[in-house]
Amino acid sequence: MSGRQFYAQDASARASWRLAVLMGANSRTYKFALGQALLEFGRTGQGEVLFAEFAAAYSLGMVRHLAQDPQAPHTVELGEKDFLTVAAQESAATLDAGRPTERLLAAAVRSMPMMVMQKFHNLRGDTAVPHTFYELTGTGRQRVVRLTPDLLRLAQSDQAESLAAELDARWSIVESCFAAGVGRSLVEEGVAVDWDTLKITDKRRRRSVAGIVEATVGFQHGRCLICDDVLSRKDAIAVDHVFPFSLMRRFGSVGSWHGPDLDALWNLAPTHAACNGAKSDRLPAQEELARLAARNEAIMRSPHPLRRTLQLSLKGALPGRNLASWTEFLGAVQTAV
Repeated sequence: MSGRQFYAQDASARASWRLAVLMGANSRTYKFALGQALLEFGRTGQGEVLFAEFAAAYSLGMVRHLAQDPQAPHTVELGEKDFLTVAAQESAATLDAGRPTERLLAAAVRSMPMMVMQKFHNLRGDTAVPHTFYELTGTGRQRVVRLTPDLLRLAQSDQAESLAAELDARWSIVESCFAAGVGRSLVEEGVAVDWDTLKITDKRRRRSVAGIVEATVGFQHGRCLICDDVLSRKDAIAVDHVFPFSLMRRFGSVGSWHGPDLDALWNLAPTHAACNGAKSDRLPAQEELARLAARNEAIMRSPHPLRRTLQLSLKGALPGRNLASWTEFLGAVQTAV
């Protein structure tokens, strides 16, 4: 699924935002800190924010994450003037004060306009998302970040909390890919699912990476896979086995289950808890399969490790079958059961 096809499913500013956050290339994590700051100020309804104030929120977000995980691949050598180098050196003082040091703020003000603020709206292949969420205007102390009406509406919408959670999950996933050892395992082997915590984890070390719901729901445009209505953070949400897990128990007990692992990410989708309960152990309807295929194709457009996880499922979950698309794959599973 191309970015254009993903956007066509929900031609809105929300889809543009998700394209930027979920499907853009990530050599570092700057855009997540920028997105977090945009949502933070957008919630207040401010149409304009002094650039220095905006850069302070951006810097604080980066430092808080830097204290937990790397914000660039561990193989990348950072120069003395690199923003991440300055952030690491100023981290303790910034966290103690609850605000960025003057040196860190100066580094952010210097680097942001020519770096992350030019790239946030861009996708791979020299394309851009259909909507823009800010512009930088003015000079010197009068420089301001002007938030667009689309951003203000998003940040104050019913899905605002979900968008923030999706961004944080994507940030955590990318950080994990940057961590030595953990990242190598994720990129090579993909992720596993921990049902006790509803988290996706590193297969080798079982380290928690992100919540299943937060990591995947954006690729469903924030909608329930069963009823296709919006999932609100206020709703009771469940993770549905689209092909019911009972199939593996039923056929496995007599040694006749030869299908794929139904406990894997490709078969798991956020739904309303009520929809999930009503579905029970029935097989998926055709419209649910179509939504799952579209969701999985969208994940395949995202950076590692979710993409790698689905690549491995598509390639090896049905032994002896070389299937090119998720529509074909799910059709083959439906036939098998």
